[in-house]
Amino acid sequence: IPDSGHKYYLQFTTEDYKTGENAGSCLATVLYPRTKSPPVVHIKCTRTKDQKQTQEEDNRLYQKIRHQAKPITGNNIPDSYGNIEPALEPVWALAVAGSSYIMWEKSTENLGYFMAQVKSVKQWIRKDDFIEFDYTVLLHEIPTQDIIPCHMRLTWLPGRPLKVKYFCASENEGLEDGSGMESGSAAEISHERGANF
Repeated sequence: IPDSGHKYYLQFTTEDYKTGENAGSCLATVLYPRTKSPPVVHIKCTRTKDQKQTQEEDNRLYQKIRHQAKPITGNNIPDSYGNIEPALEPVWALAVAGSSYIMWEKSTENLGYFMAQVKSVKQWIRKDDFIEFDYTVLLHEIPTQDIIPCHMRLTWLPGRPLKVKYFCASENEGLEDGSGMESGSAAEISHERGANF
């Protein structure tokens, strides 16, 4: 699009993170503006996975985290051999979902990101029903091969989207806020830019 940037039309399928099963198909348009702003994405998906089943899985994940005897903490997830302790799998799953927002915001036509590792995680105890974690995640930047450390604060309650605030060490910008605007599961994130910590 002249003076605006490049627009892409995509058709793709999604899969369940844990089982690898087909979770649905999507149509999307992605506009990469000429400025440094994040891509403008319009997406419509058709789910093949039953919504009730997704909600049940979210509730199981939530209950597992909520009923820990003490706050969850961890380092180097996965470890140098690629292993994740079973007790830390829910924390890893939330980190994958939350960091996907950071990767989306930071991606450009020429740069992409993958979450390489949760360097550290700490659960905060709240008086309400939400669960909250502070993460330091390492993002692998493609094609530069750089490792970008990002601090991420994630807040979640089943039936509501994740709320994600983050700061990446390579940025000179302020903290970014990705707050949910519509209901969804931990696998779905809607965002708006907003206030700092």
